[in-house]
Amino acid sequence: MPVQPSNQSRNDPNDNDNLDTTYPNAVRRYLRTYGLTPPVVESYETQAMRCLRQLESKEKPIEKYIYLSNLKKSSSHLFYRLAVDHMKKLMPLIYTPVVGEACLKWSEIYASPEGLYISYADKGNISSVLKNWPQDHVEITVVTDGSRILGLGDLGINGMGIPIGKLALYTACGGIRPDATLPITLDLGTSNKGFREDPLYMGSRRDKVSAEEEAAFLDELMEALTERWPGIVIQFEDFKNPFPSLERYQGKYTMFNDDIQGTGAVILAGVINAVKANGVPIYDQRAVLMGAGSAAVGVAKQIVQFFMSKGLTEDEARKCFYLVDTKGMVTNDRGDKLAEHKLYFSRNDNQGKQFKTLPETVDYVKPTMLLGLSTIGGCFTPEMLTKMGQWNKRPIIFPLSNPSSASECTFEDAMKYTEGRALFASGSPFPTLEFNGKFHIPGQGNNVYVFPPIGMGAILSKATTITQSMIYASANSLANALSYSEEEEGYLYPAIERIRDVSVFVTMGVIRAAQEARVDREVRVREMGDSELESWVRSRMYDPHYETRNVEKEIKTLVRGVSSGSMTPLLSDGSKSSVNGDRSHLFQSIAKPPFTRSSTTPSAQLASRPHLWEPSPTTATSSQTPSLTSSPVSSMATTTTYPTPVSSRSPSRTRSFSSTNTKATRPLSLIGSSTLAGGRFDVVQSSGTGNGNGSGSGVEKDYGSVSTFVAGARLASREVVLKREERWVYDF
Repeated sequence: MPVQPSNQSRNDPNDNDNLDTTYPNAVRRYLRTYGLTPPVVESYETQAMRCLRQLESKEKPIEKYIYLSNLKKSSSHLFYRLAVDHMKKLMPLIYTPVVGEACLKWSEIYASPEGLYISYADKGNISSVLKNWPQDHVEITVVTDGSRILGLGDLGINGMGIPIGKLALYTACGGIRPDATLPITLDLGTSNKGFREDPLYMGSRRDKVSAEEEAAFLDELMEALTERWPGIVIQFEDFKNPFPSLERYQGKYTMFNDDIQGTGAVILAGVINAVKANGVPIYDQRAVLMGAGSAAVGVAKQIVQFFMSKGLTEDEARKCFYLVDTKGMVTNDRGDKLAEHKLYFSRNDNQGKQFKTLPETVDYVKPTMLLGLSTIGGCFTPEMLTKMGQWNKRPIIFPLSNPSSASECTFEDAMKYTEGRALFASGSPFPTLEFNGKFHIPGQGNNVYVFPPIGMGAILSKATTITQSMIYASANSLANALSYSEEEEGYLYPAIERIRDVSVFVTMGVIRAAQEARVDREVRVREMGDSELESWVRSRMYDPHYETRNVEKEIKTLVRGVSSGSMTPLLSDGSKSSVNGDRSHLFQSIAKPPFTRSSTTPSAQLASRPHLWEPSPTTATSSQTPSLTSSPVSSMATTTTYPTPVSSRSPSRTRSFSSTNTKATRPLSLIGSSTLAGGRFDVVQSSGTGNGNGSGSGVEKDYGSVSTFVAGARLASREVVLKREERWVYDF
């Protein structure tokens, strides 16, 4: 049975998209928004000019962040059009580095609800909290407890900026519909005493729950999420200790951890291209990683997998890595108890020598690559960078910590002290640099290259789990996504301006990996060639530019269908008639303002989504028995009802009504049907005699979260009934 569509409500984050100033007057009348916006019909270029000017008028980055956040809430399609067209300019304002400051000040700058907050006090009732989310169709969620935000520490509920920002990039870069995303922040307390004592802090004022309490809470959350939205993709983000949940839920749910797997994949892609460029054989590569946390270990394990694919054994590949934490190089005999995740890379060949600092370790190893995931700004010193340039023709230097202030070195220092020979990628963006008369563009190992395609690939393939092979495929696909000109210019990552095209390519790699692992349920895609698969992926990506055009197309198609009589006649039992009579008279009054307002988002907004609910009608019992004849105009009961969705739990409620200018209701006859933009349109006429003044009747049935109603509206002497998404509205 098809999945039911989203249940739009007054809290729908996309509701204001009906007020887009690019809509012509006919569309505004159709949407019941005529007069609610200034009369001028604008072009997108004019909208963009205004928005960018307003953005430039903000002096501080946090002010720009707040402006964009408000724009996303008030006009999401416009926000995403800007994001897609100005990705390089806006990405640092949407996510890192500015989101770090936004999280630190979240309780200060909070203005209106966005996302879902679930507190530890909700334990035992998480499923009830999830039911309060207004969207009935959610494809992906990003979940954080705020306990380790961008190296800024435990920010508690102030970490909500992370899932909101991540999901904005899932939409802008990966093409996942904004109304199918769900940001979740778990309020499990905070170890930050300053926040607990801050009168503006909006989270619970308690210390962090124990690991055991958190595990039980997460068990309930995962079960509740998949019960409410079967098949939902769940991404974990910025947990202080992400390994237990990854080990606990991987293989059971469609989930992944971006800190471990996403970071590892995007850095692996850069390393693959850097290793090609520096010319050092795989077995001679030596990597020093400053930082031995979850992200560093995740990165190193991904690179181990790559080295193994090039012929090394697992033990040989593992020994290419030297991890350094606050106590020095990680070794078996260092004397302290190592965290579980560090044991895999702990050295046993140090011959009893301990190297207590990063400079000591670098001098000992003489690495070919230097990777930083420590959040210790500037720890790659000029002396260290100079030595890297002396030991290597093309040293690989990746300061990967976020935000920019925590980066282990700058792009300028890396180029300056290696005489412009460094193969460089960072976690946060750095500006283009002119060095020795040549402009150098820094690579950015931004997770945005991989986490949107991983999520989109899992959604489109209907993957039951996200396997390690799918993560590795995202890295390998990204490494191969460079254009010819980018390869010639020495890029390690594609230009961020091409992120949408890159996402398509990486998504295809993830889907193919899901197919090979046999965790995909979209089996019809298995037989597609690459060209067909690419077209299929693109057709399912949200395009903010297409959304407004699609509404206009819907109306034009509707007008043509009504005026030409192209609607398919149906019998009262729902079967098609072989007769298609002329109904050009139904075109009258189409351009006039509608009779009543509907809060339903246009069906065009869901046109590209494959999960549209299209139930078959069944005729309600009535004192007037329908005549089952082959006539194109068959008598039927006053009410046409639809089956209750299987997910509905609430008892149905019926509310009858009739038009104000009629003294008696009249039975309606179904005379035709047409599908349009994913919605179904039925045309009915009154079977009784009337004075042509618009008499009509209808019945509304409310099935819990899904509402359908049938109504009549005057169109000449006929009634027209439209079903748009899950609601029936009399539009004309």
